[in-house]
Amino acid sequence: MFNSLSLKVIIFGFIFTFFSSFGQSFFLGLFNSSIRETLSITHGQFGSIYASATLLSSFLLIWVGKKIDDLNILRFAFYVTLLLSFSCFVFSKISSITFLFISVFLMRFSGQGLMSHTATTTIARYFTKSRGKALSIGWFGLSTAEFILPVLIVYLLSIMVWQNIWIFISILILIFLPLASFFLVRNLDFESRENEELNEYQKKEIKHWKRIEVIKDYRFYIICLNMLAMPWIATGVFVYQSFIAESKGWGSFIIAQSFMAYSIFSVITLLGSGFLIDKFTSRKLLIFMNIPLLISTLVLFYFDSPFTSFVFLGLIGISNGLANVLGSSTWAEIYGVKYIGSIKALTTALMVFSTAFGTALFGFLIDRGFSIEYLAFVSLVYILSSLTLLFFIKNKLNPEFIKKSP
Repeated sequence: MFNSLSLKVIIFGFIFTFFSSFGQSFFLGLFNSSIRETLSITHGQFGSIYASATLLSSFLLIWVGKKIDDLNILRFAFYVTLLLSFSCFVFSKISSITFLFISVFLMRFSGQGLMSHTATTTIARYFTKSRGKALSIGWFGLSTAEFILPVLIVYLLSIMVWQNIWIFISILILIFLPLASFFLVRNLDFESRENEELNEYQKKEIKHWKRIEVIKDYRFYIICLNMLAMPWIATGVFVYQSFIAESKGWGSFIIAQSFMAYSIFSVITLLGSGFLIDKFTSRKLLIFMNIPLLISTLVLFYFDSPFTSFVFLGLIGISNGLANVLGSSTWAEIYGVKYIGSIKALTTALMVFSTAFGTALFGFLIDRGFSIEYLAFVSLVYILSSLTLLFFIKNKLNPEFIKKSP
């Protein structure tokens, strides 16, 4: 199905999305209690610092992420790797609120931002006919991390201090990622493309939108409202997982175990959505993306049983699997791939910004005594509103084709 270079690009994407997990909220949230205990801060204080650092990283990402359109991918990947390793080392040295802000900023910028941006942009640009399947396999790296790391980290935290975990991660990144990048993408350039026969639709030359044109398109904002639901809601859940567990009386290990359900359903959806996207296009699947997330808010609102945690995170996993692939392929389908780096830099920055919003909102409401059920209701209203807007434009999500002169 894939030639050797195609496989290398997919493996590269898999590895980089796996390592992006160190800057993802589900991973950083595992250290929430340890950091708050070290610094003697509240949920709200942690959330405010986390949100403001994340917000700053989203602004910087708009500019730095665009550079992937100008630099050789191997060189860009090398710079991102060095920054991620350095960020993990800095995170191990947190000793004050100022240092916490700097550390979270670096982790969110290098991990969640640049690592995932590098992986998805590389795959989206290279693949055409098999873009959906390639992205789904690439994002499988993050799902693998979500399956393995929560239980592993909870165990490691019981036998060693959390700072040493981050030092080990920093060394691992510095040794492994440069070698992996060199062997996988050293022969890749801006003109490298999937060598497969295209159908009649894919042979048509679509207009390649510049970023300035994209931000003038009203469809972009409605799609973004739907794309951003998953990041900000899931981030709130991941960062404040200890609060949810306490509120529901689930115990400290239930959510960590439930991440396995989240990961399993993410993987199943990832693999299935890749084939569906290549057959039906991302534009037609977009309307279904947040329906499982919508149901998850209802589950959290109405039920308290420990089993609820597995159902709740499993449903989020389904939406996550869809969102990861659709979040990259939709933009390439509608706006082309020539400027996909700068477009993806903007959308990734918005995604990071939304995670800051989710963290700040959840922390603000929690510190003011609002229940987890109230937070679920707020999330429900947002999802319904964005879905309604998308429903009205779902038949207008088509690319513009360039008319060739006879």
